[in-house]
Amino acid sequence: MRVRRGARWVALGMALAAIVGLAGAGAAGARPSTPLPVSYSFLAGIDAELRHPGGSLPGTNDFRCRPSPAHPRPVVLVHGSGGGRQTNWGTLAPVLANAGYCVFAPTYGALSPVWPLSALGGLGVKEDGAWQLKTFVDRVLAGTGASQVDIVGHSLGTEIPTYWMKYLGGRGLVGNYVSLAPYWRQGPDEDDTRSELVALVQRRLGIPPLTPSQCAGCTARPSDTDFNQAVRRGTPYLPGVRYTNITTRDDEIVTPYRNGLLPGPPGTDVVNIVVQQGCPLDHSDHLSIVANRRSAGFVLNALDPAHPHPVPCVAVPPYTGA
Repeated sequence: MRVRRGARWVALGMALAAIVGLAGAGAAGARPSTPLPVSYSFLAGIDAELRHPGGSLPGTNDFRCRPSPAHPRPVVLVHGSGGGRQTNWGTLAPVLANAGYCVFAPTYGALSPVWPLSALGGLGVKEDGAWQLKTFVDRVLAGTGASQVDIVGHSLGTEIPTYWMKYLGGRGLVGNYVSLAPYWRQGPDEDDTRSELVALVQRRLGIPPLTPSQCAGCTARPSDTDFNQAVRRGTPYLPGVRYTNITTRDDEIVTPYRNGLLPGPPGTDVVNIVVQQGCPLDHSDHLSIVANRRSAGFVLNALDPAHPHPVPCVAVPPYTGA
């Protein structure tokens, strides 16, 4: 894959500038008594962060939530580089909560616990981000009583869960794995370079890694691999998980977008979707792919294919998705 140099930093800079410049009781899998408002715009999550710095979106992170028989697995939303539990999910979080899911979203990989940097996740050491996801999912499973979760990830959040599943004890704990703007065919990129740089700085400062050298259920990654290679060694897919990759031809960061379309080997269950197929009006880009009605329909159907929702063909602009 070719990641256009600087594109991720432009998106990150826009989010940071916006943040700095504009600076319920748990029920058994029940829908909110009053449907949550849904804004089909990527800016909705940034607005939520500004209104409630360091908070969680309505309908998310209620550890008293109990999954229903219709939706027995909690959904964990895993953000991308520079994202967070609010900024990345202003659209999909209320959509999923309104559909009756228990919805959870961490912020992993922030470089500081102090706001606004605490709202910008996915910037630290990748292995430690995967460990933070592991501990978060452990808490979700313990709190909800579920035996598995479903994953919905965006960009970097499409590979962090794979590392957890392969090497940090997450194997068997995921039912559905939905990836928005994945990049399975890529080699190391600027995210990997930054991760290695942060790890180096931490070592020089004597800051220990979050990820322990050994843990119950963990498996050492191959010694001849880095994080990128470890995720993709053999295949990123595991048997027993239903994978859905949702990509866009107008992705300006994952280029070519086909790097997110990876068939699964025998024994795996993989569906690849390009949002423009059957809908030339859709111009979702790397950000707006998480924030529009069409993507929401694809995500809902990936999580519950036995009860399909309509997937509308609507005009989707880049960036906002509105």
